[in-house]
Amino acid sequence: MAPIPKMMKAIEIQTTGGTEVLQYKDIPVPKPKDNELLIANEFIGVNYIDTYFRTGLYPNPKPMVLGREASGKIAALGSQVPQSLGFAIGDRVVYMGVSAYAEYTACPAEKVMKIPEGISSSDACAAFLQGLTALTLVEETHKVQSGDWVLVLAATGGVGGWLCQLLRAKGAKTIGTVGSEGKVDIAKKQGADVVIVDRPGQGDVLKTVNECTNGQGVAAVFDGVGKDTFERSLECVARKGTVASFGNASGAVEPFLISKLSAKNAKVARPTLFNYLFTREEFEHYVDELFKYMIDKKFSVRIHDTYPLMDVARAHTDIESRKTMGKLLLTP
Repeated sequence: MAPIPKMMKAIEIQTTGGTEVLQYKDIPVPKPKDNELLIANEFIGVNYIDTYFRTGLYPNPKPMVLGREASGKIAALGSQVPQSLGFAIGDRVVYMGVSAYAEYTACPAEKVMKIPEGISSSDACAAFLQGLTALTLVEETHKVQSGDWVLVLAATGGVGGWLCQLLRAKGAKTIGTVGSEGKVDIAKKQGADVVIVDRPGQGDVLKTVNECTNGQGVAAVFDGVGKDTFERSLECVARKGTVASFGNASGAVEPFLISKLSAKNAKVARPTLFNYLFTREEFEHYVDELFKYMIDKKFSVRIHDTYPLMDVARAHTDIESRKTMGKLLLTP
């Protein structure tokens, strides 16, 4: 490994707002705490949650370096990193944490995993948070069974594409929504059985759900859109089904009367990935499962584009446009 510099390039925000608050600047390289690893980032994931922190939808202390995941190589180890984790300087790793929009990140060793042979560093990063989110949604939020009808909103988005692949592997039947005709074939290739172009004047999601399920509704709705689609998701779900609202792409879901759920004995969940991967055991279990799908099942990793770190504003503009397909990555 190259010597560790004292300063590095990073993306820092000092206030909330549009992409103009994203500052590409020099800041000190962090020193890893006793239980942390210092990682030289090679690929950094861009996630919709990053825009929530930037805009202030999710409050956080400032100044703040954005970013929740990256892959790279270990540059230094804290003095009390457990030997049982098997980490060494130079290891290829992928992690979830904070302050990833930088050349170097200090991350708790408990949230770092080695990248196995057969998976590139770019694919590991591109798959990590979105693949793990999809995997925990179908295993924890609603345990999908073979034969279930499931509705996936934004089926060619980062999480949506993983959901389609996982649901196909489980033997479920998937109805996917997309924003344009150009995304229909991609959604089908990823595993959607029925695809609806969901925009004003085109495509009737509730009608299609009822046609596919003989009026029973879907066992689960995986809704990462939020405010604009939540009420419809409640209409589409079956008796005893689950609406998993896991994103706010159109804004946060507004308060609603809980008594609405009694008409179908439906369940609503607002999960976050990090609470499913709280312990090291949970983290290792789901990361191992994800890597198995990638290696053994040959799951595809769709990367929309890779941007230089200094072009992060363009990446945020693109992901907020809701016109991307697959993962957006940054390179320092």
